[in-house]
Amino acid sequence: MTHIADSATGNPTEADLDRAERHAALFSERASHIKQSAVRDVFELSLDPSLVSLAGGNPYLQSLPLEKLGSMASDLIREEGMTALQYGSGQGTATLRAQICEVMAEEGITGVDPDNIVITTGSQAAQDVACKVFCDPGDTVLCEDPTYVGALNTFEAYQVNAEPIPTDEHGLIPSALRLRIAELRQAGARIKFLYTIPNFNNPSGITLAAERRAEIAEICIIENILILEDNPYGMLRYSGEAIRPLRADYPEHVIYMGSFSKILAPGLRIGWAVVPAHLFRRFYLAAEAVTLCPATFNQMLISKYLQEHDWRGQIQTYRELYAARCEAMLEALDEYMPKAVSYTRPEGGFFIWVTLPEGIDTYLLLSKGIESGVVFIPGAAFSPHDGPSHRLRLAFSAVPEEKIREGVKRLAPVLAAAIAENGVR
Repeated sequence: MTHIADSATGNPTEADLDRAERHAALFSERASHIKQSAVRDVFELSLDPSLVSLAGGNPYLQSLPLEKLGSMASDLIREEGMTALQYGSGQGTATLRAQICEVMAEEGITGVDPDNIVITTGSQAAQDVACKVFCDPGDTVLCEDPTYVGALNTFEAYQVNAEPIPTDEHGLIPSALRLRIAELRQAGARIKFLYTIPNFNNPSGITLAAERRAEIAEICIIENILILEDNPYGMLRYSGEAIRPLRADYPEHVIYMGSFSKILAPGLRIGWAVVPAHLFRRFYLAAEAVTLCPATFNQMLISKYLQEHDWRGQIQTYRELYAARCEAMLEALDEYMPKAVSYTRPEGGFFIWVTLPEGIDTYLLLSKGIESGVVFIPGAAFSPHDGPSHRLRLAFSAVPEEKIREGVKRLAPVLAAAIAENGVR
């Protein structure tokens, strides 16, 4: 329950409590399904400077040309302020939509009509619109296990059943997908879409293997299940061979979601959705009904950045930076972690997924980690299952290499003690 505190004492008054109780009856049923992200809870803790935070997947903005961006913003207001500070198109500016086609072409997505792109307030908003347009309460969506906590929160808010599909070191398992669809159909479920982060999954860092992508797409096409492809990290590959996005080969069956949050700056809150033409109108109208129009100034600033700065070079800078930090974390894990602990070795993105022996609840280890001066995200946050998880997520993107090493060094004894208590040698 939310309280309005007494201004003098900081405590809720009887009148506050009475109003809260009366107004509680006005909440919709959907509101009871809205909750704060577990990642956000831990993020607040990670602001303590005495802690090494391996929790937040933030991009490292210090490598951006901030002075140049400041000049661009100043020029934009001075020269085009009447447009930049005004309402704009609900679909987004034509200039940025055309530029987004150039950005996607870097990953092999070509032939996109800019008229089939909707600019959104981050790709999170595109997930929300997809649920609003395609899902009724009680419908089912499929997702990888583990998957992005923000998507799980969106599914829950729309009273949608999220059904996790098992993954391994090569991503979502096609045979498991086929079996689960059959089981759900038998039970009468209405399956609307598969939500997937095929490149450097958040939280696992795993990439869906090239040979599996076609099989998974064909399964969904046969079963009339849309694919929501969320690809915020795809351009941040720093080892291995690039793999074509699902949207590149199955454009009529995939709603593709991209974002400038990881390749430029998250504070601009600009993402996009590429929607098949036959689905576009309802998706666009639903997006416009929420935001009226995406932020015009932010879009125009991004367009100016893409026109006047070496954005490909900036992405390469990011790749080199994150590659070094990923390697620093893997080296520290190799050196300090108990033998019973395993972890992924991502080829891009921000995250490493750590697995402890079964029977250990990593949520219960969070307070012990904080006592030891390190913060992580417990694995239970990334699954629709309500039970405990013996996994956890570590993020390396925003942490200098020496602090990464120190954080892992602090974490290792916490995990070793839990493993010993669990009777694993």
